[in-house]
Amino acid sequence: MTATLRSPYAFPAGGRASSRRVAGRLPGEWPGVFLAGGRATRENAGVIVDSAIYREGRRTECTTDFSHALEEARAEGHSFLWLGMYEPTEEEFARVRSEFALHPLAVEDALKAHQRPKLEVYDDSLFMVLKPVTYDDQADTVTASELMVFVGDAFVVTVRHGEASPLAAVRHRLEEHPEILRHGPGAVLYAVSDAVVDHYIEVAAELQLDLEELEAEVFAPVRGRDTRNTAAEIYAFKREVLEFRRATGPLAEPMARLQNPGVPFVHAHARPFFRDVDDHLTRANESVEGLDRLLSDILSAHLAQMGVRQNDDMRKISAWAALAAVPTLIAGVYGMNFDTMPELKWDLGYPVILGVMIIIEVSLYRLFKRRGWL
Repeated sequence: MTATLRSPYAFPAGGRASSRRVAGRLPGEWPGVFLAGGRATRENAGVIVDSAIYREGRRTECTTDFSHALEEARAEGHSFLWLGMYEPTEEEFARVRSEFALHPLAVEDALKAHQRPKLEVYDDSLFMVLKPVTYDDQADTVTASELMVFVGDAFVVTVRHGEASPLAAVRHRLEEHPEILRHGPGAVLYAVSDAVVDHYIEVAAELQLDLEELEAEVFAPVRGRDTRNTAAEIYAFKREVLEFRRATGPLAEPMARLQNPGVPFVHAHARPFFRDVDDHLTRANESVEGLDRLLSDILSAHLAQMGVRQNDDMRKISAWAALAAVPTLIAGVYGMNFDTMPELKWDLGYPVILGVMIIIEVSLYRLFKRRGWL
């Protein structure tokens, strides 16, 4: 592999994979399979998105006789078959499982999905699970899909669940760089992993922008904001970060294994490139950890602000209650029906008592104002 391996695998601008594929219908034994914009549509069966043999890195079309195509690729020694599928059922995947001699446990994981990112080594193949993610700008949500990759001596089988997938872009860009495809199935595994992980960094950057907006909203000096909605936004954001972490965190162990000797179907020259993917994954995981910590800090700060505001409101209520209590007390005393109260017959009693009330009220108001209670 050459040092220019990085550029062909990155996501295009905006983080959206290109869906450029050859339209048409596959002949033979797979009715209802259409290739439309890189996305499979079903009519009875119909799960094969793309299939081709790569000879010396150059694409050549193949029929649905996968057994013959695989034997041909193995006989040539410098070719491999790449088959892409979209959400196959057990019946639809049965022939592929038989032709490629895939391990039953790996097949079960590929069909049921809902797997953690992992790497399994079997006698005749590698099985890797990746979780591509997409970020919705409108809803500010993170959605994870699943991508399973089978790698053998002369074949690659990819199975995807969900819409978030870099496969169309990866295949297209690899086909523009046949010198990379000459390195065989291991190069495809690297390319797919690199595209998925690079997109993690882009999604992390989008989430960082959302976090800054949420932080500004929480600490904005605006009165009367609905604190319940703010707390709900923070919790919703934490769930998005958790969804993201489920995709990035478990992938660290498979990436570490792919850097070490002893993993079949991965050439020694490919290990430094998997190390580069692991470096990017580490950056993504650090970003996720940072987002989670900051969200916890923002939530704590928000709850503390709510407590401070409640205390401030209680002080104001107490101050106004004290201001109201003084005239109420004096008026209550002189409102008692006693005949022998000394001030009742005094001509200046009413204006004096009224003046005393005003002096006390003004004094209390200035005191509370100076202490910040009003």
